[in-house]
Amino acid sequence: MIVTVSHGAVLDTATMEMVDNQTVVIEEDRIVDVVDGSTSVTSDVDIDAAGQYVLPGLIDAHVHHFLVTMNFPRLAQMTDVERGIAMARLAEGNVQRGFTTVRDTGGDCRGLIRAITSGSCGGPRIVQAGRMLSQTGGHGDLRGGDLDVPECGCQIHSDAAAIVVDGVDACRKAARQVLRDGSDFVKIMSSGGVASPSDPFDSVQYTAEEIKAITIETDHRHTYTTAHAYLPEAIRQAIDNGVTCIEHGNGIDAATAAHMAALGVVMVPTLVTYKAMQEVGEKMGMPTVNLTKNAGVFDMGMRSIEIAKAAGVELGFGTDLLGETQTMQNEEFAIRAQLEPAADILRSMYVTNAKLCRLEGQIGTVTPRAFADLVVSRANPLEDIAALAEPDATFSAIIQNGQPTRI
Repeated sequence: MIVTVSHGAVLDTATMEMVDNQTVVIEEDRIVDVVDGSTSVTSDVDIDAAGQYVLPGLIDAHVHHFLVTMNFPRLAQMTDVERGIAMARLAEGNVQRGFTTVRDTGGDCRGLIRAITSGSCGGPRIVQAGRMLSQTGGHGDLRGGDLDVPECGCQIHSDAAAIVVDGVDACRKAARQVLRDGSDFVKIMSSGGVASPSDPFDSVQYTAEEIKAITIETDHRHTYTTAHAYLPEAIRQAIDNGVTCIEHGNGIDAATAAHMAALGVVMVPTLVTYKAMQEVGEKMGMPTVNLTKNAGVFDMGMRSIEIAKAAGVELGFGTDLLGETQTMQNEEFAIRAQLEPAADILRSMYVTNAKLCRLEGQIGTVTPRAFADLVVSRANPLEDIAALAEPDATFSAIIQNGQPTRI
């Protein structure tokens, strides 16, 4: 099928400028040409974008399809079928909000990816970490209640969300396992967090030796390790032992930010999730212990953007929304708009996120040979990026893999 998107202003993500009166020609799942004015190509579908703005498909660098509800006790009781149906709904919602590629940072997505590929459900292109690696009692240890004491230190627990693993040899084995399972990169938990039952927010997780064993394995597979980390001690331990990306980083200080910049470590802020937990977490069944841990984390995250940018840290664009709150995904644009110029936010999403997904030149750009993922916007995001927070009102068309999903 040939699709044309005609006479729109196309965002050049290399220069962050709009190029007026361009027609994008799509064949199957790829962009084959971008021409000035009209094209002589006969298309099966023509989308008139005159007076509008043509953007690459949006990219979210931090999602969790596995976490289908904020009600963690209910999540623990879900059957595989219930969870799978809910995951498919979350995936389809990504695309309807314009996010045609996402980086899933924890949880087994293999079945979901196969379902999207086969056409059993809609959904974005998913770059996945697969199951997260967590120490016992760490941020990825979602087991509730009392547990029997393990019979040996090498004992490993795994579920669809994470592998709970301790010790250098076991961490090495777990890293090799998730890479064998098809993970595009590895995610570890280096600090406490909000959405876990048993770890203090300010805890430091894993040892230097354990982290190094994992990052050696990702280096050997020519990929990378990213780490959930909030506070300076946890961030430093991670990046000093081979981690090249930090998720969240809300509590970063100036010295740690400068160290990150010197090492070329990327940070992916996820501000909207803390706002969502504040506003609707209790109503959605989030346990009190998690709501208490969330207090103040949003304000901390707002400050982290200025600290990171002042030090020259490269920022990605993520949301980390849980279950029912994923409908708030686009609100991250409005939050970041209070803190950064529009061009910087777009660069985070289209340039840095593309690198994190290891899909440079294929996503985040409207150029020949890139995936045919486009959003047609009534608003110019360089002038009003907060308008992207309202996708139903702002987007007149969404194209994913060459298929118009909204016209």
